[in-house]
Amino acid sequence: MLAAVIVSIPRPLTSAEGGKCLADKGVLGGYQATIPPRPAAATLFFDKKDAARSLAAYKGRGVVVNFWATWCAPCVREMPALDRLSKLLKGAGIDVLALSEDRPGASLVEKFYKTNAIRNLEVLIDKGGKVLRASKVRGLPTTLLIDANGLEVGRLLGAVEWDSDKAVAFLKKCLGPKKGNKIGSQAQRQ
Repeated sequence: MLAAVIVSIPRPLTSAEGGKCLADKGVLGGYQATIPPRPAAATLFFDKKDAARSLAAYKGRGVVVNFWATWCAPCVREMPALDRLSKLLKGAGIDVLALSEDRPGASLVEKFYKTNAIRNLEVLIDKGGKVLRASKVRGLPTTLLIDANGLEVGRLLGAVEWDSDKAVAFLKKCLGPKKGNKIGSQAQRQ
C-alpha cells in the first residue's frame, strides 16, 4: 500500500525543488514545466556590437530567454511587457534576454527598440536561428526559463502579460537565487 502512494506522487513534486517552477493555472498562459530540467543550449548569440555571448555566462542567475522577431505580431505586442519585466527583475538575480530572429540583425532591432521605447532590454541577435534550433523551439514567440544552474526548467509558446504581479512573483519564486547563492554581476558575465 505504501509503495502505491509513493508511485502516485507526481514527478515534479518529488524533485528537490519541490515544484517551485510549477505555475498556477492562468499565471503564464501556455507555460509548461520542463521535466526533468535540461541543460540550456550552449550555442552562441550576439550583442549589437557583434560580440559573442552564451547562456553559460549567466550561470548563477535566473534567465528569461524570449525568442522573437519584428515580423511576429504577438512578439511585437509582448515586447513592452518584457521590457517592463526586465526593469522589475533588476536586482532580483534574474536577467531578461530577448533574442531576435530577424535576419537584418542589430540595426533593425535597434530601430524597433527606439520606435517602441524599449529601454531595458539589450539588443541580442540569434544569427541564423542557431539558439532557437538548439533549444528545439517550434514557434514565435517562445520563452524559456533557465535556472541559476543553467537548466531549462520551463517554457511557453505565445505572448504573455510578463509584467503582471502574478507573473513577476512566479518568476522570482522559480528563478530567483537560492539563499546563500551569490548573484553574478553584469561585469562578471561579459
